[in-house]
Amino acid sequence: MIPRLSLHGLGVSYRSNGTEVEALRDISLEIRPGERLAAIGESGSGKSTLALAIAGLLPASAKIAGRIDWPGLGRHAQNGRDIGFVFQDPGSSLNPVLTIGEQIAEVAYTHLGLNWRQSYKRAEELLHRVHLPDPASALSAFPHQLSGGQRQRVAIAEAIAARPALLIADEATSALDTIVQAEIVKLIQELIAKDGMSLLFISHDIALASEIADRIAVFRYGRLVEIGDTDAIITAPAEAYTRQLLDAHMGLDVVPLLRRADARRPS
Repeated sequence: MIPRLSLHGLGVSYRSNGTEVEALRDISLEIRPGERLAAIGESGSGKSTLALAIAGLLPASAKIAGRIDWPGLGRHAQNGRDIGFVFQDPGSSLNPVLTIGEQIAEVAYTHLGLNWRQSYKRAEELLHRVHLPDPASALSAFPHQLSGGQRQRVAIAEAIAARPALLIADEATSALDTIVQAEIVKLIQELIAKDGMSLLFISHDIALASEIADRIAVFRYGRLVEIGDTDAIITAPAEAYTRQLLDAHMGLDVVPLLRRADARRPS
């Protein structure tokens, strides 16, 4: 199977006080069509830098080494069109002065070649898909008029408006309470399964990652510590650091995680 995304020796560094600081070092991995890959690690491990590098959202001051290839597309990916990005805080990622309908429709208008009326109709359809209450009324609402969970649903709708090949969710549930977090994870799973998108799920929580991912990549200090199938990572991690993450975030055996993994698989 041709990978949707391939990273070859990817490195990212910054200049700080006259010193070059490496945020990522020699990262090589692939994401397959329809695959859900979780990147986990503590704060500062480089996982969010990885997401920004793939999406082409790094600051101009960043120095990039290695290659980011898109074999499944046969061309360089376009952010917004081929890559959808869901940020941690929808309150800051959504434009406060534009209505919900305008923000989602703009993506469809820009990348799908639809006219404005068609784009607005697609925006309403997407709000239905992300299970936002009363989508027709929500189109004219502003972000501050919605709850945190509703805003994140809007952010997801905006991210998938152009039918991207890859959806990146960067700590997209960490600002939400546990119940809403579970709802958003379930929603992402539904959308990935239906549209055949690939997913890069960024999280510090290995338990949450195990609920959604086919494979897990573990990062530490800008390096890829290990990568493997979810069941293998949570039952028999090869690295001591991964074991520490399991202990720190769960403090329990892996049986509940295996049950989640079983439930995650299609029947």
